[in-house]
Amino acid sequence: MATMVVVHHKQPSSAILSSSLSDFSGARLTASVQYKRKVWQSKSALSVTASSEKKILIMGGTRFIGLFLSRLLVKEGHKVTLFTRGKAPIAQQLPGESDTEFSDYASKILHLKGDRKDFEFVKSSLSAEGFDVVYDINGREADEVEPILDALPNLEQYIYCSSAGVYLKTDCPPHYEVDAVDPKSRHKGKLETESLLQSRDVNWTSIRPVYIYGPLNYNPVEEWFFHRLKAGRPIPIPNSGIQITQLGHVKDLATAFIKVLGNEKASKEIFNISGEKYVTFDGLAKACAKAGGFPEPEIIHYNPKEFDFGKKKPFPFRDQHFFASVDKAKSVLGLKPEFDLVEGLTDSYNLDFGRGTFRKEADFSTDDIILGKSLVLQS
Repeated sequence: MATMVVVHHKQPSSAILSSSLSDFSGARLTASVQYKRKVWQSKSALSVTASSEKKILIMGGTRFIGLFLSRLLVKEGHKVTLFTRGKAPIAQQLPGESDTEFSDYASKILHLKGDRKDFEFVKSSLSAEGFDVVYDINGREADEVEPILDALPNLEQYIYCSSAGVYLKTDCPPHYEVDAVDPKSRHKGKLETESLLQSRDVNWTSIRPVYIYGPLNYNPVEEWFFHRLKAGRPIPIPNSGIQITQLGHVKDLATAFIKVLGNEKASKEIFNISGEKYVTFDGLAKACAKAGGFPEPEIIHYNPKEFDFGKKKPFPFRDQHFFASVDKAKSVLGLKPEFDLVEGLTDSYNLDFGRGTFRKEADFSTDDIILGKSLVLQS
């Protein structure tokens, strides 16, 4: 039988830098998640009251999204358990989080250690503990989800983190939730998971983020630009640089996950979640510079077809227009992102890269290939 462990951590003695725009634990965000919720009856005859204490399981929760989501859930009075392999600390102090707030969170968060691919363990441990709600943050394949559903026949809600990457490429963006999907996309496992949830007698909600950014981001989104800006290097951007994309702050995404909890309007629904406005690649480079207090960058455009980068990825975004409408989330959930793009990038910079912390070391090798050819052409 699985064992629940309350994880206690000593308070660190060093002071933590606060963001001038928003500390996740500050009053501004706390106010933004205080809203009335209704007691509702789902289509599968399972009831859930979001305002009452729930026993909640988060699959994952120690890397990025779950760090912020778990704090909101604990603050709302829920009993939260993280299911992880135990390779990362279960509780880590967030930048901008006070020692007192961290200590309170760390004293309440629970841990269930295991591998979600060990389906028999998942079934036995989850059925033994019982949970009201599951937030699946790191699920990639449908066969990883089925054992969870089997183990929890009285589950009130399954909230799944999918991806806007499931949409079929279109000539008429933005993507809407009803648009065609691509069964051959690299996110096909998430599509199959959504299909599984639709086929089962379970109350579910699926969230499709576009590009996510914010402090502690393990994907090289804003960090890719910050490395180049700090080094005073030109920023190589493929083709024209007017390709339009979209970013959503991790704290706004966490708030969206809270908004769907116990919300009858979210029952068996899919929601795109991201920032309200779109941005070009060139505009993103300039926004990152503004956020970090750097001069406006020199931007070098190049044709990717003229280069052989091997297995290295010279640019962190897909080279196309890629953005989604968040109108449904705004109208149905009443979601209003806290951050505009520059504010959000500033928050990320102040609480992460600007403190000297980042996930990946700078690698300018593909930049040098591009810039080397550009100099030859200019000569």
